[in-house]
Amino acid sequence: MELKDLTVEEKLRIICCKGRWHTEDFNGKIPSVKVTDASMGIRMANDEGYGDKPSVSYPSSQMLANSWNLEIVREYAECVADDCLDYGADILLGPGVNIKRSPLCGRNFEYYSEDPYLAGVVAREYISALQQEGASACVKHFCANNLEFNRTRQSSEVDERTLREIYYKPFEIACAAHPSSIMCSYNRINGVQASEYKKGFDVLRNDYGFDGLIMSDWGAVCDRAKSAKAGLDLEMPFSQDNYDKLLKDYEGGIITEKEIDACAQRVLDFVYRAKERQRGKTRKHTQQERIAFTRKAEEEGIVLLKNNGVLPLGKGCTLSVCGTFAAPANNPDLITGGGSGKVVRLTPPQNIPEILRRELGGKVMYEEAFRESVAWQTSPADLNAAKSDVNLVFAGTGAQIESEERDREPAMKLSDAIERVILSTAEINPRTVVVLFAGAPIDMSAWIDRVAGVVWAGFAGECGGEAVVNVLTGKVNPSGKLTETFPLCYADTPTAKTYRDGRVACYDEGLNVGYRYYDTYRVPVLFPFGFGLSYSHFNYTGLKLTAKGGLELEVSYEIENDSERSGKEVSQVYVRKISSCVYRPKKELKGFAKTAIKAGAKVCTTVMLDRASFVYWSEGQGRFDVEDGVYEIIVGASVADERLRAKIEIENGEITVL
Repeated sequence: MELKDLTVEEKLRIICCKGRWHTEDFNGKIPSVKVTDASMGIRMANDEGYGDKPSVSYPSSQMLANSWNLEIVREYAECVADDCLDYGADILLGPGVNIKRSPLCGRNFEYYSEDPYLAGVVAREYISALQQEGASACVKHFCANNLEFNRTRQSSEVDERTLREIYYKPFEIACAAHPSSIMCSYNRINGVQASEYKKGFDVLRNDYGFDGLIMSDWGAVCDRAKSAKAGLDLEMPFSQDNYDKLLKDYEGGIITEKEIDACAQRVLDFVYRAKERQRGKTRKHTQQERIAFTRKAEEEGIVLLKNNGVLPLGKGCTLSVCGTFAAPANNPDLITGGGSGKVVRLTPPQNIPEILRRELGGKVMYEEAFRESVAWQTSPADLNAAKSDVNLVFAGTGAQIESEERDREPAMKLSDAIERVILSTAEINPRTVVVLFAGAPIDMSAWIDRVAGVVWAGFAGECGGEAVVNVLTGKVNPSGKLTETFPLCYADTPTAKTYRDGRVACYDEGLNVGYRYYDTYRVPVLFPFGFGLSYSHFNYTGLKLTAKGGLELEVSYEIENDSERSGKEVSQVYVRKISSCVYRPKKELKGFAKTAIKAGAKVCTTVMLDRASFVYWSEGQGRFDVEDGVYEIIVGASVADERLRAKIEIENGEITVL
């Protein structure tokens, strides 16, 4: 059926959806598509309309990005596409590419990074693999939705250059994968409701070549006629009040049939493309294979933050284990985020003390020590710590603290009860390792210097317990690195210094988001962007830059694993403009690679840079521009750990290696 076959009333209905999860089908006159929430897997509502169906629970988006492994990203997306086939979903409401501007945002576990390039590349690969396997992507949330506080009314006040270089950028990169749809956010952008943000929608369509559908977040539409005129094609879910007003506005000439046609045509195209994408698709992975994959994905994303020689654990050692996060069978919400990203898992949470007993064969003593945030068995935990070779404290946050519709406390700390257990047991046994299940940075200032090791497990999915044990025991060599900065405390963050009230959030820091701020202003941090330890040791040598014509640059270098253990290293390529005519952060991520290197081996790694690696948004020109002059190319193990550097000169659109 084509647009010309629809009546005006049907056109109005089709841009207002049907119910909560479907597009309008006029009782079978046209196909209908079904959407599902997504962040740690799919969240599919029960047919009865309440609760959610169990589905595979994957490591959170944060942990996926921490892998820096695009093969893992693609396999993750393939598995989720299979889940969509299992549950009859056509559209996946993800990935989320919002920038982690503040560590307090309640949904940070659903997002990839504080860096727009990294977030965009992960999203691009995810979308490509997802849509190849039959599910359609909906990239969210456009845009500048970086806190949950008062999200439906708050206005994000952001200048154009910052929007283009930071907050639009992940969407720009993601559009290269031709996502089926993009979801608007709840907030206002410079006073304009996101669902009525024509300026931004025009950028998506005219500048980024986006040819899909723009839909609303659930309940984000305030005025259906205004949003349609701005270019928002589909309102979700159905609102009788909004529909009645839209009909009245059409009859009153406030919105024209031509404007309605533009939205209705994109809804029709959206529906037919989604159905065509799924035609003939079969599952690439069985459900059991998908569950098993959650362990593999988590192992790639776990970040070893501190290790004073205590890890990996040796066979037969005596262990003290404390904390309900180690065995949360009665409260799986401890090891997941909350809100629409939460998944009802298929399998019970894994019992880590039992897995440790099985893997190490030694004595493993377990005490809960605290339930959620209440200390109740500190003395037995202290006694066990005294009798153990290594003391393991499993701690974190969970869905009650990190969730949609609310932000975290500015203190950024674990509960007082958890901190007391860490400090008490570490005082007795200095060989204490803290394993953290959380979705955003933790202020560790009270205890970081008292413990021998820290492992970041994030929100780990179905087989997260096995993955954590495999890293603790050395069965897996940790290779994840942080995709966001861990500040010492919230007061040190750039957002702590900006203006915010109940209605307005001023993005006064501009481009200085995350590491761009800490690195440029030399602000000490707990753990820098791109940081992560390994049981191997890597040396970087032999940087070679090769101009490929125009603004193409090949960056090659060698990484040697000079240890006795094979491992993987995430290397990062940053670009620094020397003596710029406009403000630019000290350096910016423009490429990366994750390289497997056998013990004692040396591997050559190559990263390609292009024009986008050197541009800035010129307010005066109203476009991305490239400055002539000297640039430094920096290869690092993290943003703070620069290993190799060399210079190039750009003149009249050509690169010369200096």
